[in-house]
Amino acid sequence: MRVFSVIASRIFLIECVVAAAITAGFARERGPRVEVSCPVPPSAVKLAEHQVLVYELHITNFDVAPVTLRRMEIFADAEKGKPLKSLSGDALSAAMIKIGSNMGMAGSTDASGAGSSQTIEPGRRAVVFLWIELAAEARLPESLRHRMVFAAGEPGKDAGNVAESALEDFPVPVSHEPALMLSPPFEGGVWLAGAGPGNDSDHRRSLMAIDGRVYDAQRFAIDWMKVGPNGDSHHDGTARNENFWGYGEAIHAVAEGEVTDVIDGIPENTPRVLPKPVTLDNISGNYVILRIAANRYVTFAHLQKGSIKVALHEHVARGTVIARLGNTGQATAPHLHFQVTDGNSVLESEGVPFVFAGFTDLGPGSVYELDKHSSASRTNSIPGNDEVIDLGVTKN
Repeated sequence: MRVFSVIASRIFLIECVVAAAITAGFARERGPRVEVSCPVPPSAVKLAEHQVLVYELHITNFDVAPVTLRRMEIFADAEKGKPLKSLSGDALSAAMIKIGSNMGMAGSTDASGAGSSQTIEPGRRAVVFLWIELAAEARLPESLRHRMVFAAGEPGKDAGNVAESALEDFPVPVSHEPALMLSPPFEGGVWLAGAGPGNDSDHRRSLMAIDGRVYDAQRFAIDWMKVGPNGDSHHDGTARNENFWGYGEAIHAVAEGEVTDVIDGIPENTPRVLPKPVTLDNISGNYVILRIAANRYVTFAHLQKGSIKVALHEHVARGTVIARLGNTGQATAPHLHFQVTDGNSVLESEGVPFVFAGFTDLGPGSVYELDKHSSASRTNSIPGNDEVIDLGVTKN
């Protein structure tokens, strides 16, 4: 019995040494306890003189303590050199929102001065809105790699001793499907691209959770408001819809396609007064959806009651007048809500980019004056956030 006991002890000792050696040889850091997902791969679209890649990363904290995303670096393909973009501090905080808390409020800070939107509490999710600019002639990457550095615990407490961990090389494929070339929805004129494409645009950050999924149908959406000869969107006050230059403007099909959804009969709003209540059924007001390619749909929303001239399943040519600009649904003034998506739904679909063949960019609406504005010719481009553009006269 004693001999057997000694032998067994020796065997046990050998097994422990081997196990320790294996552990030492193959151990690696666990890394941050987070889940990261990219719901929709980015595809490039030209805006002004750049290509931009637009997408979101959803980060969920599976730890029992808060984690803070301190830094993010984004690389093209497998390149190990200079990142395409680096985010930290205020820039990273401005790009993030925490779901269910201050939605859409960029760059908020807590009492410690740390970026509160960068800190994700246990069981909570944050979204990072990414906008990567590339030179117009640059080669489009096949994928993007992300390096994310997290810090454990509460921000501002023992900042010098907080343990950091990194998520290395999180990959996101890049779509190479080109943006569709569309005609403008109006026959010329000067228009404001309200809440248009930009990383801090209200449309850009309008995430919607419906029927168990999260969508960003308005990723590239624009609220079009006409600018009149007085350099403003209206004249003689704002009490009447008729005082807005764009009210009743003819809206044209931006490409050949089939009408796949139509809603009419919702009454016009009084300017500055929303309908009560706003629901999923009336939020878009009167609208038309036009399928212009496989998995590509154009929405024209907030249309004037009784103005829709097309019917469900009707095939229309590019340039056909389909309705008139109104003030219906969730709208406080007459405008056209315009978006391109991958599905036949105003809200339950994903926004995709588009371009116009040409227009003149007259600069930001915030500083636009009739006799004092910039002027830049744009080709094969999407308009930017709150830019005033001159469409000239569209010939279809």
